[in-house]
Amino acid sequence: MPLKALAINCTLKASPAESSCDRLISEILAALARHGVVGEQIRAADFNIKPGVTSDEGEGDDWPKIRKQILDADIFILGSPIWLGHHSSICQRVLERLDAFLEETDDQGRMVSYGRVAGVAVVGNEDGAHHIVAELFQGLNDVGFTIPANACTYWVGEAMQGDDYKDLDQAPETTQSATKALALNCAHLATLLKQNQYPEQES
Repeated sequence: MPLKALAINCTLKASPAESSCDRLISEILAALARHGVVGEQIRAADFNIKPGVTSDEGEGDDWPKIRKQILDADIFILGSPIWLGHHSSICQRVLERLDAFLEETDDQGRMVSYGRVAGVAVVGNEDGAHHIVAELFQGLNDVGFTIPANACTYWVGEAMQGDDYKDLDQAPETTQSATKALALNCAHLATLLKQNQYPEQES
């Protein structure tokens, strides 16, 4: 079975509005496909993700089916735009719902997210990419994901001007290189973890 990837785009724009984060995530999925990974992107803004820190917040909550997609995948990509130097409010909502993994374990005492790798994508027209990557890496690791080496890619435009990543004729070479490294390392580590899962957790 090929590896599977799920990417959640945390743009504030619902489909079908154009999104720079959509473009960068699409480039990641294309890079992953070159390593035999089958990927899918969804937009958090298209769903009713209720506030809370459990895996099901009741009637009308779309998170349970998103949660299933995350756990059905081997690679999880979390993408966010930069707003006022921080990740989007929707991205924070996703992190808060992932918090439920802290209390959910499999029959060997491991968090249900164990054995899955995660990467991060960030886009924006102001400073803050490294800050956001650091926060998302820590949050994803806290809830059981494994972070490969160089598992982030980003693009930040010049401050106080209007160019967006989605409008560029071609992605900068540095961003392309980071995207390729993210895909290669995520696919490599996910393959290793699929073959040799983390050991049973001691009680």
